[in-house]
Parts: sequence; structure tokens; C-alpha cells
Amino acid sequence: MDLSKSTGIVTGVSKGIGKATVLDLLNKGAKVIGWGRTNPNIDNDNFTFIETDVSNADSVKNVLDESKKLSNGDFHFLINNAGLGYFKIMEELKEEEWRAMFDVNVHGIFNCSKALIPIMKAQADYAHIINISSIAGLMGMPEGTGYCGTKYAVKGISEAMFKELRQFNIKVSCIYPGSVNTDFFDNYEGIDANDTMMKATDISRTILQVLETPDNVITMNVEIRPLNTTYKV
Repeated sequence: MDLSKSTGIVTGVSKGIGKATVLDLLNKGAKVIGWGRTNPNIDNDNFTFIETDVSNADSVKNVLDESKKLSNGDFHFLINNAGLGYFKIMEELKEEEWRAMFDVNVHGIFNCSKALIPIMKAQADYAHIINISSIAGLMGMPEGTGYCGTKYAVKGISEAMFKELRQFNIKVSCIYPGSVNTDFFDNYEGIDANDTMMKATDISRTILQVLETPDNVITMNVEIRPLNTTYKV
């Protein structure tokens, strides 16, 4: 994909991986529409933020028309990045925390992809959907029953989407990041974000590499981890 001629959506853009991905896409000349709850205040003519709750299907439907106008009706990429994690042993995990993770991490991918897939199918150009899972979607870990459950779901959803959509020139890839130095670990007792972790830009640049593959080539699954760590996951 030639990103300088592309337009698409990134979810969860307020900070971390989402914001870094937006900035890298803009540096490539892409036009980016950001869906999220908090405006990242990015000053660039090619970026528009639209307040959106991806976990709510009606919220996604309500912003779709405005997004289509901004994109001139085509979407070349969708980066399903919005995510949420609570880390406790299962019997201490609150029901509302469990449901919130599934609402954002799983239902958010469903709501956004369902909205854009018909548009992507109808356009002449190739399109690419990238879902952000986690190392927690490849292995279980203590205090991660809910989070791992959502990220394993993202893996299965992504692989099924790929098989459904490849015939329509729509690529589907899944990224599995290890620990990233963001405020994500504020909810994980016993692990503090530190410099041995990856940076958000390490993940965003990997996302761009996946997007920039030739039209008839797809990188389906990408596992990316820090080389040396000082913590247990």
C-alpha cells in the first residue's frame, strides 16, 4: 500500500500505540481519522478526531457518515487498536471489569469492522484491517484470565476474517505485542512500565511495515517482543 495515497481509521488514538501509529501514518502522508474517547490534540491537516465509543455499536454507526465524507467514501485501512486491561485473579475480578474488557477489546473490533467491511468490499482499491492483540493472546498468564480471553478472541477473529475477506482484496493481519512502556501497566500490580520494555513507536512502525507490503502479499501474524526484560511477562 502506498500510504501517501491512503485514508483510514485508527481506534484508541488518545495515547500509546494508537497515537504513535497516527503520527507515523501522518508522516507518511496518509489521511487519518481517529476514533476514540479522548482527543489526542494532534495538529495536522490530514488528521481528524471524532469522539467515538467503539464498544457501542450505535456510537460507531453515528460517526460513520461523517467519516465517509472525510475519506471521500473509501477506507484503505482500519487499525483496531483500542484496548483495555484489568489484571486480577479470577475470583477478585469484578464483573464490570470483565465485561468492559470484552466490550472494548472484542466487541469494538466487531463494531468497527462490521461498519467498514461493506465499504471496503465495494471499493476498487485494496484495503487492510489490522487487529492489535497481545502476547496475552498467545499464552495464558496469572491474573490475566479476562484480558487473555479477549486477546485470544482477537486472534481467532482475525484468522477467520482473513479467510472471509481475502477474495475481496481485503487483507487482515494481527499484531501480538509484548510489554510496551505505556500507562497500560497502571492496572497490573507487580509490574511497572520501564525502559526494558518496547516503545509505542516500535509497535507503530511494525504496523506501517505490515501496511506497506505489496498488494498481493500479506503478513498475517506478527509477534513482537522486547529482547531483554526485567519482569515476568
